[in-house]
Amino acid sequence: MHTVVLGVAGVSTADVVAVARGNARVELSPEALDALAASRAVIDALAAKPEPVYGVSTGFGALATRHISPDLRAQLQRNIVRSHAAGMGPLVEREVVRALMFLRLKTVCSGRTGVRPEVAQAMAALLNASITPAVHEYGSLGCSGDLAPLSHCALTLMGEGDAEGPDGTVRPAAELLAAHGIEPVELREKEGLALLNGTDGMLGMLIMAIDDLERLYRSADITAALSLEALLGTEKVLAPELHAIRPHPGQGAAAANMLKVLAGSGLTGHHQDDSPRVQDAYSVRCAPQVAGAGRDTLAHARLVAERELAAAVDNPVVLPGGTSHDGVVGGGRVESNGNFHGAPVAYVLDFLAIAAADLGSIAERRTDRLLDKNRSHGLPPFLADDAGVDSGLMIAQYTQAALVSELKRLAVPASVDSIPSSAMQEDHVSMGWSAARKLRTAVGNLTRIIAVELYAATRGIELRHGLEPAPAGRAVITAARAAGVAGPGPDRFLAPDLAAAEEFVGHGGLLAAAESVTGALD
Repeated sequence: MHTVVLGVAGVSTADVVAVARGNARVELSPEALDALAASRAVIDALAAKPEPVYGVSTGFGALATRHISPDLRAQLQRNIVRSHAAGMGPLVEREVVRALMFLRLKTVCSGRTGVRPEVAQAMAALLNASITPAVHEYGSLGCSGDLAPLSHCALTLMGEGDAEGPDGTVRPAAELLAAHGIEPVELREKEGLALLNGTDGMLGMLIMAIDDLERLYRSADITAALSLEALLGTEKVLAPELHAIRPHPGQGAAAANMLKVLAGSGLTGHHQDDSPRVQDAYSVRCAPQVAGAGRDTLAHARLVAERELAAAVDNPVVLPGGTSHDGVVGGGRVESNGNFHGAPVAYVLDFLAIAAADLGSIAERRTDRLLDKNRSHGLPPFLADDAGVDSGLMIAQYTQAALVSELKRLAVPASVDSIPSSAMQEDHVSMGWSAARKLRTAVGNLTRIIAVELYAATRGIELRHGLEPAPAGRAVITAARAAGVAGPGPDRFLAPDLAAAEEFVGHGGLLAAAESVTGALD
């Protein structure tokens, strides 16, 4: 099994995906353990002083003005976890919670939070035991971090609340910890706060969305090329010299991908045959421009994600230097800050939802063109076997249109909203968690939309009797049929075919089939 070793310098997006989706083991490096011990020493020194320090010897948020005596500080840390574990609604997906826990652990290991090494080791033990805290859909405003989701994770670490075991059954956390030999954690000064205060949920969902969208954008290039073939379009608009004079990198990559898929096609270049046309419709001709803009948006989102992965988000944070508790210069200090605000992550989450909506929209327009006998250049109405007796793919396009309509609603930004909380102390919030949740839905819908275009385009190609598709297109059709995506014929129960197409796209079968001929697509 793959192992991710956590140091003090952050992690990669591949590490996050490996832990969240691939169940990779997590280990702490000696460097991380040393950094944890050093930052804890700063917190212990401050806790011994009579002066109040936020998060160490005070209340939190609007209650930060109260100085907490030493005998109540352990209770304070327990109480913040219990009171903040106030989520509601359905449980979020296992991979989201694993990403959330791993990213919080990443920040803890930076040596900026003051958490003890044994707490960090217990967090790693939870991940390695496949214990997944029960985290609810609602509870984060995306400022002061993803407070409620992270609190539910910390609650499990304390042996309280519920969690999902390796078998997928939700049980009391105390039972699961005992079954795996993990001792519940007794939190000390600042530790409760440090476990709650980060952008880890929204960041984890951003990273997984990027992972999915990088595959989906290449898949959309493939289905756009297949639609172009089925519509007897021209590949001349994909020429590199045309895209070089508008040098957006995503546009050039999308056009190059489509050209690779179309190489050797016997279907392209027939636009002047029986029903001559000077140019293909925008949904075909401008496919690289739209997909390319989304690719460039995706590149920006990856940049933001990588910056956030390099960050240590907590409040307050432990910094080197300054004057220590005994007057020694350079001993370390604790400072309040606003780095927990989720705006940088929230903005790109919303931006990706907009790009996904537009990619879905143009794919649906190509599908509709394939089904309309007045615009499909010789294909039967709705790609039906016996139009009138058979309805063909008429309602498959309805389903696709409904998905596109929802994508447009999901493209409305969450990050433009802000509802003040904590008695106006937290008077501006990012809504980044909400942006991430709707993006996950958008990515799922986009997968289905591309699947419907695949279903229609492959059927359209097979109905062009006597014309042979490109080798890449033929490889896609062969693999799709083997995966249960049936070809032309009389009407049948369509939902299983569409589900097979969705799985073929979502699990990478479409991309693998095309790349078996083209080589790696960009």
